[in-house]
Amino acid sequence: MPMKKPSRNDFMSRIDQRVGKSTRHSARQMSRRSMLTRLGQLLVGTALVPVLPVARASGPVRVPEIGDPQSCDYWRYCAIDGYLCSCCGGSSSSCPPGAEPSPVTWVGTCENPVDGKRYIISYNDCCGKAECGKCFCNRNEGDRPVYYPPKSNDINWCVGTKSNAYHCSTAVVVGLDED
Repeated sequence: MPMKKPSRNDFMSRIDQRVGKSTRHSARQMSRRSMLTRLGQLLVGTALVPVLPVARASGPVRVPEIGDPQSCDYWRYCAIDGYLCSCCGGSSSSCPPGAEPSPVTWVGTCENPVDGKRYIISYNDCCGKAECGKCFCNRNEGDRPVYYPPKSNDINWCVGTKSNAYHCSTAVVVGLDED
């Protein structure tokens, strides 16, 4: 006798049974207030995600360059605070091997001496290794207090990575400042 192929109705019936059983179990374990509290927290949390200070550019922007990326006087470093990745095995725009870029950044705008235009710079901490200890640079042009996080360079931005250990910082050009 051939096996009967389960129909779509059988499948939906099993899903209905599982959802019903799960709902009844949750209702026995949790009060209405508790459920509403959790639902409210979820809604508020998802509503705040778009305002997080995350660089949303598609990739690095090509700009005319001048200067030494291993020097604190390099034009991109006008708002940096940390060890330069260009001295630690990486570059001004990439982390060294073994370090992971933080998905959360702070931003600044720096004037490029080649073309006289101001560019938006995303300062990314590279995380997962011990501090580099080479080429420390602390420039605070446009820095804001810690209570204004997207423009503060005094925060360890190694959140959302496997390790909170700070290694060095990069300066990625993300666009032209058109203000």
